[in-house]
Amino acid sequence: MPKRLKLKCPICKKPVKNSDPEFPFCSERCRTIDLGKWASGQYVISSPLKDTADEYEVESDAGRSDDDE
Repeated sequence: MPKRLKLKCPICKKPVKNSDPEFPFCSERCRTIDLGKWASGQYVISSPLKDTADEYEVESDAGRSDDDE
């Protein structure tokens, strides 16, 4: 028998069911608190994202020789 996961609201840690209308939060209040944290900058992405298009341009320029021009 598969083990059931106990899901908790990320804000207040109350148990929450994945069928609840506010999932993954337990209430509209916790959903609003989370949105406020994003809006105020309390949540950040820890490492900068790389644009893969920039990497492709650098690699293709590095592979070219001056004779190609």
